[in-house]
Amino acid sequence: MGSSRQVPIEKVRNIGIMAHIDAGKTTVSERMLFYSGKTHKVGEVHEGSAQLDWMEQERQRGITITSAATTISWQGHQINLIDTPGHVDFTAEVERSLRVLDGAIALFCAVGGVEPQSEKVWLQSERYSVPKIAFVNKMDRIGADFFAVVNEIQSELGANAVPVVIPLGAEDRFRGVVDLVTMRAVYYDDESLGTVHHEEEIPDEMREEALRWRENLVEKCAELEDALLHKFLEGEELRPAEIRSALRRATIARRVVPVFCGSAFRNKGIQRLLDGVIHYLPSPADLPPVI
Repeated sequence: MGSSRQVPIEKVRNIGIMAHIDAGKTTVSERMLFYSGKTHKVGEVHEGSAQLDWMEQERQRGITITSAATTISWQGHQINLIDTPGHVDFTAEVERSLRVLDGAIALFCAVGGVEPQSEKVWLQSERYSVPKIAFVNKMDRIGADFFAVVNEIQSELGANAVPVVIPLGAEDRFRGVVDLVTMRAVYYDDESLGTVHHEEEIPDEMREEALRWRENLVEKCAELEDALLHKFLEGEELRPAEIRSALRRATIARRVVPVFCGSAFRNKGIQRLLDGVIHYLPSPADLPPVI
């Protein structure tokens, strides 16, 4: 693990995971550690083996930033993962952690959607001008509805939520995601706990829906950048790098919230989320100094 001195500042991400109690924050954090190579065994909350048992820390003494920060490496970048408590009683600690975040993952349950506590923390993050990406977790649960949650993020939080992936199936048929930037279907291998994943052509029955959401993504990017708008209106295809670049600038400016999905417990979708942290959330160099 390289120290921050060995990693250029533009490759550092200081982020937190914002969530209400039952959105699966500990499991998402654990999978991030596992896939980045920080841990070699998946920790499960229900087994009591989680490396970052955030809730236990909350019960004992609230939160201290230093003890609840963990550093992981991903694609040549250093991600400093800082805990933000999910419990309503710890509003002051949330405020304190938000002050040191450069960006955040807003975590939502695919069944519960936007809960009162997620709304409260969202508003706090807006007060501190924290850029965000969103992850709709628990896509394997009965009643999971990715698109309903995207609508709630837009209607209840007033965010310009833009899916960058859509789910392949839902509930017990949830298999992976369609990456709308690359237009590839991503499947996760159960035997390797999702460590192995492969890409294929988008299934025929999903293609029309994927094209519709891809167009939504491209339109959003075109609205944000005149050069892309010209290409879009001329009917030219936007390259993945152009889409990511436009989304990154817009995310850092807090004009959009890219939305990912998956099931941390079923080991699906986390690597794309980690990619999203790198692609879309700011480094300290991207932001003005905190006053």
